[in-house]
Amino acid sequence: MQMNELRIRAGQATASGHRVDLLPGVLWFILADIIVFFMIFADFMMRRAGQLAVFDQSAATLNVPLGVLNTLILMTSGLFVVFAVNAAKAGDRGTTRRWLLLSFVVGAGFAVTKGLEYSSKLGQGITMYTNDFYMYYFTLTGAHFLHFIGGMVTLAVLWFLVGRQQINGRLLNVIEAGALYWHMVDLLWIFLFPMLYLLGAR
Repeated sequence: MQMNELRIRAGQATASGHRVDLLPGVLWFILADIIVFFMIFADFMMRRAGQLAVFDQSAATLNVPLGVLNTLILMTSGLFVVFAVNAAKAGDRGTTRRWLLLSFVVGAGFAVTKGLEYSSKLGQGITMYTNDFYMYYFTLTGAHFLHFIGGMVTLAVLWFLVGRQQINGRLLNVIEAGALYWHMVDLLWIFLFPMLYLLGAR
């Protein structure tokens, strides 16, 4: 058994009676968040059924290649987070930090492309008040973007923490909780992208 793995297990044993396991709380938060989003998704589909022409015409104005790029960015960033968690479990601080940094840098591309897309729409005079489709578009993607910002802050904090201390049971728990949150950001976008960009688009 490697020495760094012994350190992690020792940290888990030392803190077992004192640390709070963050994973159940994060999982409940994610579940509640997903339920709220899916309620909005259901409302979107019901509203769309009554305004098919408006929704389809509006969806056709979205930039599908940019949406695909955003999907690839988030999925790649999420994969790097998986690598970071695996490195953390092995007690490798340097590799953990590198994967977290790469995840952050790649994830930042989502902010750039989303900013370009918003700028394009606003430049055309399209806002959330244009029609019902765009009301949902700006509401859903805006809410997702706020979650994305929270995820980016989480990645930055994890990178900082791993650089400041050894990876023990408590820190590993924090890293795993942060990774779960970031995967939720990915998952929400995977549902948003086809619903907004592909459904009814020509």
